[in-house]
Amino acid sequence: MSSVSIKPDIIRRLEAVRPRLAIRAGLISTIRAFFSANGFLELNTPVVIKAPAPEEYIEAPPGGGGFLRSSPELEMKCMLAAGYEKIFQIGACFRQGEYGRKHRPEFTMLEWYECGAGYMDLARFTENMLCSVAHTLCGGSSLQFNGHNVNLTGAWEYLSVGDAFNKYAGTDMYEALKNDSFDELMVLEIEPRLGLDRPVFLFDYPAERAALARLKPDNENVAERWELYVGGLELANAFSELTCREEQRRRFAASRTWRAAEGYAEYPQNDDFFAALDYGIPESSGCALGIDRLAMVFCDADDISEVTFPVDQT
Repeated sequence: MSSVSIKPDIIRRLEAVRPRLAIRAGLISTIRAFFSANGFLELNTPVVIKAPAPEEYIEAPPGGGGFLRSSPELEMKCMLAAGYEKIFQIGACFRQGEYGRKHRPEFTMLEWYECGAGYMDLARFTENMLCSVAHTLCGGSSLQFNGHNVNLTGAWEYLSVGDAFNKYAGTDMYEALKNDSFDELMVLEIEPRLGLDRPVFLFDYPAERAALARLKPDNENVAERWELYVGGLELANAFSELTCREEQRRRFAASRTWRAAEGYAEYPQNDDFFAALDYGIPESSGCALGIDRLAMVFCDADDISEVTFPVDQT
């Protein structure tokens, strides 16, 4: 018997979130089973790292004598170079200053890589995985999310970024880049319209938004990259991985210059990653999927706080 007459706020909040945490646990368990059945090795790379990738707009928090990882990407690519052909992990990642309805400074990421697979191979794999998870957990063919009935069993939509700009923003994506309105139009005009009746793979980003993706061999104006949207919410980001040593060094150098100009932290160089790159990272593709956001979709939740441990953060 409790000696406290008034139930603490944290206890009430934990009681309220319990049904959604149960769905979240089922998601993770089912995803693990799917990857295992498809021959993937589950692994864990360090959460505290010495040298994050110098990405634009992403800040890894300092901690533990190094940095809390914003992604396990570079460490997993070292494993690809060491001969690990199909790998995945589910774990905590951190991004400083990100807080809102769809963001938390600490979040859970599912990340996987497959040697010999192209970015569209990963799209089909992702589609099969999420349909399998939905069938196991819900026994149905659709999900209710954000006021929309999202059909999972029909044909998923594949929409190029160029076509999305023409269709929803009424402009050419290269013109948007030239006018410095690309990101604004994506957020305000395009993303809210994606995946309302069926999931959408938004693919072939302009080379200026390639991140760590390789450029298309037959059209170097675009990168082999896609993002997955359901109910207007971005769930995943995937690439055909950049394995060219010279191009990777050039992009990291450009990112470091941009970060310095914008006042972001300076990171040490990740010598292990570049040693693996010099040794040879095989042709491969990788995907990062937000578990918290996926739980939002399966729980029809409006805020990440509804599917995670209820901690107040500012």
